[in-house]
Amino acid sequence: MSEGAIVHALCVGQPAPLADGKISSIDKHIVDGPVRIDRMGLEGDTQSDRKHHGGEHMAVHVYAADHYPSWRREIPDVDRLALPGAFGENLYAEGLTESQVYIGDRYRLGTALLELSMGRQPCSTLERHFRRKDMVRRIIANRRCGWYFRVIEEGEATAGDRIELVERFQTRWSVDKAFGLLFDPKRDFTPSELRDLLSIRRLGPQWQAKLEAKLR
Repeated sequence: MSEGAIVHALCVGQPAPLADGKISSIDKHIVDGPVRIDRMGLEGDTQSDRKHHGGEHMAVHVYAADHYPSWRREIPDVDRLALPGAFGENLYAEGLTESQVYIGDRYRLGTALLELSMGRQPCSTLERHFRRKDMVRRIIANRRCGWYFRVIEEGEATAGDRIELVERFQTRWSVDKAFGLLFDPKRDFTPSELRDLLSIRRLGPQWQAKLEAKLR
C-alpha cells in the first residue's frame, strides 16, 4: 500500500491559560525529534481536559497541513496559523485529508504503529484558542476536522518521516463521511447508516456513544 503523508512537524503542548483564563494544552509547538510515541501519545505532550481529550483512543491528533492555506485565506487575521500546531495537532502532516483516511486504518510512522480511531469533534476550546466564535460552525461545514490515532505499537518518530498505510479493512466510512453523519445538521441519515458505522469495532468509544445516542 502506498497511501501516506509526510510529517513536517511533531508538536506538543503544556497547560496554559486561554484568553478567558481557561487552562488548556491546545497550543502546540514544534519539538525536535526523535520523539517517543507511547500508548498515551507523544512524549512531552499533555491534555488538560482529560474528560474530552487524550486517553488511548485519542492519543495522537493529526491535522492536514494541506488545509492551512485555505484557513489562512478564510481567516487571515489569525496569526497562529503561520505555524504548525495551530489546531492542537501532534502531527502536522501533508498528503492525507479526511476524505482519504478511513476509520480503522493502520499506519506506520517511524517505528510506531498507529490506528485511526475517529475524527475530532470541534469544541468551544478551539473558538477560545482562535478567538473566533465561528470556528465550530466553520469546521462542521467544511469537515476539516482532523483525526485521532490510538497507538498499537509504541515507537519513535521525527519530522520528515512518512505516515504509511499498512492496513485498510473497510472503505465505507472515511473520516469525512463519518464526521458528516454525526455532526452535519444538514445531513440526512438513516438508522441503518448509524448501525453500519457503529459496527466498525475499531471506532473510538466517544463516537460509538454518539451513534448509540442517535439510535435511541
